[in-house]
Amino acid sequence: MQARRISRELALLSLSQLPASIDKLQEQTLPNLLLASIRTLTSEVQDALETASSELERASDILLDSETKAADLQSARTMLQAAIEQAKNSVNRMGTAIDLPEFIQLANQQEVRDYALSLLMAVKNEHATINRHLEEGMVNWQLHRLPRVDQDILRIAIAEILFLEVPDRVAINEAVELAKRYSEEEGHRFINGVLRRVTNNLSQKASLS
Repeated sequence: MQARRISRELALLSLSQLPASIDKLQEQTLPNLLLASIRTLTSEVQDALETASSELERASDILLDSETKAADLQSARTMLQAAIEQAKNSVNRMGTAIDLPEFIQLANQQEVRDYALSLLMAVKNEHATINRHLEEGMVNWQLHRLPRVDQDILRIAIAEILFLEVPDRVAINEAVELAKRYSEEEGHRFINGVLRRVTNNLSQKASLS
């Protein structure tokens, strides 16, 4: 179970960094997957810190220019809170980047690599099918409008359910856990809702066939 959880995380984090070619994907080693994952996390940390820095500068400028107007002070307070949240997210991402190599060392490394590649190839090979099922599970929303990380968490979960014979409940629970680590504050609830609608749709179709 530990190996598969690490595999899901590696697949999620490396998905945007790896080649689209299935042949090249199959050649990826575990260090390649780890490097791609850490690069993703590093990029996210840099973006988050830059955003936090900009929010702090704007808040500082408002405070310096303000004549203690309530509206200005509230605006500055909101910006400061946003900057603090961004900084906290950056610390969490850095912690994940540091922990990943140790987690992999403690797991069955061959299983980690094999399952991560199975996920990546399923997502890439069955991209259109996975997206179609996800679009059917959306309510007043579209898949391409979601943050990239949420899209990929959803795709990995559906790939597991449809093509890797993972029970619905397990795939959904694991997707929610990934979302709690990598999505926005309410992202895990949205992802849980979408996946439950998709699995309900699949069950209804199966019962009619």
